[in-house]
Amino acid sequence: MAPRKAAATASKATAAAPKKAPAAAKSKKTKTAAAAAPKKAAAAKKTAAPKKAPAAATKAAPAKKTTAASSKKIPAVDSDKENAEATKPKANTKRKRAAEDEAAEESAEEEASPPPAKKARKIAEPKAKKAAPAHKERKPLKAINEPPTTVLDVYVFGAGENGELGLGADRFEGKRPKEVKRPRLNHNLKGKGVVQIGCGGMHVVALTKDNKLLTWGVNDNCALGRNTQWDGGLRDVDAEEEDDPEESGLNPLESTPMEVDTSEIEENTTFVQVVGSDSASFALTSEGKVYGWGTFRASDGILGFTEKIHEQPRPTLLPELKKIKQLATGTNHVLALDDKGKIFAWGDGAQNQLARKVFEREILQSLRPVGIGNLPLRGAKPVKITCGSYHSFVLDSQGRVFGWGLNQYGQVGHRYDPQDESTKVQLKPRLVEALADYKIKDIAGGEHHSVACTEDGKVLTFGRVEGHLLGLDEDVYNEDNTVYEEKNDQKLPHSLFKPIPLEDVPPVASVAVGVDTSFAVTTEGQVYSWGFSVGFQTGQGQTDDVEEPTLIDNTAIRGKKVIFAGSGGPYSVL
Repeated sequence: MAPRKAAATASKATAAAPKKAPAAAKSKKTKTAAAAAPKKAAAAKKTAAPKKAPAAATKAAPAKKTTAASSKKIPAVDSDKENAEATKPKANTKRKRAAEDEAAEESAEEEASPPPAKKARKIAEPKAKKAAPAHKERKPLKAINEPPTTVLDVYVFGAGENGELGLGADRFEGKRPKEVKRPRLNHNLKGKGVVQIGCGGMHVVALTKDNKLLTWGVNDNCALGRNTQWDGGLRDVDAEEEDDPEESGLNPLESTPMEVDTSEIEENTTFVQVVGSDSASFALTSEGKVYGWGTFRASDGILGFTEKIHEQPRPTLLPELKKIKQLATGTNHVLALDDKGKIFAWGDGAQNQLARKVFEREILQSLRPVGIGNLPLRGAKPVKITCGSYHSFVLDSQGRVFGWGLNQYGQVGHRYDPQDESTKVQLKPRLVEALADYKIKDIAGGEHHSVACTEDGKVLTFGRVEGHLLGLDEDVYNEDNTVYEEKNDQKLPHSLFKPIPLEDVPPVASVAVGVDTSFAVTTEGQVYSWGFSVGFQTGQGQTDDVEEPTLIDNTAIRGKKVIFAGSGGPYSVL
């Protein structure tokens, strides 16, 4: 992303965004919104019809019973005499009651309001309180976080088969809204005042300067926090054949940035950060509160949003979290750092990414934010949290890195030994000794690799060697820094456990990693990318792997100062 030039501002920059889930999981999920929409509509019909039918029957039944009962209570009589005799007591009773009522009225006039009026006041008062929610009158808490204020231009590229690019459903200026090979300005976000972006696996969340939350992309599990049900639209029979597929392939409600449903959010709430996981989104407020929506998934399907909520359709407050300063997300887990340096983790913990053991019989307890405990070194003060797909990192005030979670390629920073199963995961935060010789200022993780940058701007990579994820030449791997594996009677490099600085990259300010694509943003505002590029997510205009860090350069971003890069699975944002 790049800062946007305002009337009184001279500088202009670029912006970027996302984060992604495992490529394998995404490929299973890939589909067009047009195909998904009818299913949602059908589902709605199935659930709505039964509810209305029983309700109508329930109301009708009592009415019939009452009518039948009343007809039985009025006995059939044989003569007018009997009728007269039967009505005498009732008439006397009526006269007595009338006299009593008259006396009661006289007494009531001498005193205060009659009982009916008192009852009306008692009922009305609570209703008035309910009509005016307490949060509207609440005393604001002290702000501990400041919202970003620099307005950004947002550039997108990648496959965008499910609306992740936010370019809408139709061509714009003759260009298709998907399969964008190089950075393209998102015209739907012009004038929206975007100040920050969070990338999920196949969706994006954006925060605007006027405190709005925008989302776009896949909404299968309520990750967008709003209703995107669409009937598929009507085919334009007069449209040219070559244009029709482009106009009907995407759900416009998913592929176009739109506001999140904030009806359950307290008034006067100010947002400062947004993040996205594979199927959920979260927003941090200036008071340190956290709102979330969507759901978490496990290997066998939906895990849930909380212990009691399967899918959360719109933002809801997470009451366990208070005075939070930062949020970070992996594929299906979240970290939160509070103002005292305490770190909370929740979501799917099957790969130990929550820094605690999760037992099958108590698996839903992993959806509750719980502290991970102290870092292993005395005096270590956490200042930054980040996540890979299934692993997590904490950066302390001295530039040291602690990591835990899935480590089968050494992506946590600890050497993986194929002969020792205990090295496949790291349960608790542990100092990444391979980075101990450097002062780290930023670190990011993908599915099987990680990237860090030092205070003096060097870029370090470690983890899986295959697929050019590390951006290194093959001749740098040896027995001193690499774990090898036997494959097809060949000894091949498996994982790099000793980080090696990348060459030919100018001093770097920050790094970002998608599932298997990496980015380095330089101090001068340029961006280098490398890794998996089958969906054009490197921004290099090619589907072959980008073997080494390569400058992203086209007319759209040339001359812009990029200050952010992000990536999901099949898309990326600047």
